[in-house]
Amino acid sequence: QVQLVESGGGLVQPGGSLRLSCAASGSIFRINGMGWHRQSPGNQRELVASISSGGSTNYARSVKGRFTISRDNAKNTVYLQMNSLKPEDTAVYYCNAGIVRGPLSYDTTYWGQGTQVTVSS
Repeated sequence: QVQLVESGGGLVQPGGSLRLSCAASGSIFRINGMGWHRQSPGNQRELVASISSGGSTNYARSVKGRFTISRDNAKNTVYLQMNSLKPEDTAVYYCNAGIVRGPLSYDTTYWGQGTQVTVSS
């Protein structure tokens, strides 16, 4: 079994910062890409940021320059540092990871339960 658990969400004022964490646990042979998506009412789930096993990153245009994704391979954890938050960033944030559970397995995408981020004064 593989589980991804997010933490760090909450209520923050516009212009503030939050740091999200997502730790993967269970039977893991290798973690490939990791990332963060978000979803707000009336919208489809969208990619916020992703990071490859080699550390290359990609960001949605709306967050580039404000958010930073990073990972700690020793801890099987991905982070999302969110600065200069705007009300438009309000959403449920989900982490995901491409995980190979064993040498005979293939990459499977796993999702966390999500953590609420609310940006409001």
